[in-house]
Amino acid sequence: MDDVEDSKENKSTDELADLKENLIKSGISTQQSPNLVEEGIIAGKKIAKTSVVTLLAIGIVEIITGILSGSVVATADGLDSISDAAISFIVLLGLRIAHKPADKKFHFGYHKVESFTALIAAIGMIVIGLVIFYNSYQALIHPHEIRHPYIVMAVLAGASALSLHRAFQMRIIANKYNLLSLKTDARNSIKDGSASVIGFFSILIATQFGFVQMDAIGGMIISCYIFSVSYLSLKKSSLILVDSWQNPKLTVVIKNIISEQFSDEKIVVRDVLLRSSGMIDQAEIHIAVDGKESLEEVEMLSLKIQLVISSQFPSIERVLVIPHPYSASETRVTSRMDRFRNIKLKRPSYMNRNIKQDENTK
Repeated sequence: MDDVEDSKENKSTDELADLKENLIKSGISTQQSPNLVEEGIIAGKKIAKTSVVTLLAIGIVEIITGILSGSVVATADGLDSISDAAISFIVLLGLRIAHKPADKKFHFGYHKVESFTALIAAIGMIVIGLVIFYNSYQALIHPHEIRHPYIVMAVLAGASALSLHRAFQMRIIANKYNLLSLKTDARNSIKDGSASVIGFFSILIATQFGFVQMDAIGGMIISCYIFSVSYLSLKKSSLILVDSWQNPKLTVVIKNIISEQFSDEKIVVRDVLLRSSGMIDQAEIHIAVDGKESLEEVEMLSLKIQLVISSQFPSIERVLVIPHPYSASETRVTSRMDRFRNIKLKRPSYMNRNIKQDENTK
């Protein structure tokens, strides 16, 4: 008898060890797909470096052109490009810090630093937008003629092409690796390229059609464009920092998956709590289990749930399963489920007659 119990215990221990090994192999135990996250941060840092240098060069050329020509929209676009370079630099610093592993001070890692840098970048965009709008308004009240318009248009056209090309490269990397700060920077860069296009047509209308105020109006349009982009980034990064989850349907989906996959187990899913850290998501699943279950059985069940959820939702890096004993209401629910499982349906009388007829013919 003792040998049978020992063999059962060894079998369950082996199963538990196999489950843990599977979790570690698939990168689910503590960090899901660490190589992918690291690859994303490296790619993000590389494109952010390129962005800083490119935007800084474009901004300096545009400001010099704007001062020499007297164009408000060219100067505004140059200031916008330099502010974007500063924002890209902030994003680069954020990606460097987010890459650091968890330590004694930050037990869950530095992933939220990336969202914090996106927040700072959005605030910086709003400040620059206000400065550009004020200068454009002053130019609207006191319009003046633009000198060397063709040179200004050539500079704005070149700036637009460079900014948009780099922005779409950045957006591909940001979407691939789910980097919020880089998504903010990509939107910022698309805005910068679009602003240069607006500046180009503003100069064209102001110089070729005699509508001098269009130069100032173009600068005001650019500032409003900056406000719209910064609002979206500010909203998303703020929601992540306060642990807001914007996809409530996923909670229901996870509950249903656990209920279906573990229908033979005596468990009740109480709560599924989700939070985002920018690049990755985390899940906290509260389940009610039978108090008669051994600690080893509960641990095995928890590991199985982790394995199922992490395999179906790769973005969820950390899955924490917290078991609780049944409450009185949950005990009644599980007892009803057990009764339904044990019900044996009787055969209809006509089926019994058919079976007897078949036996007689044989």
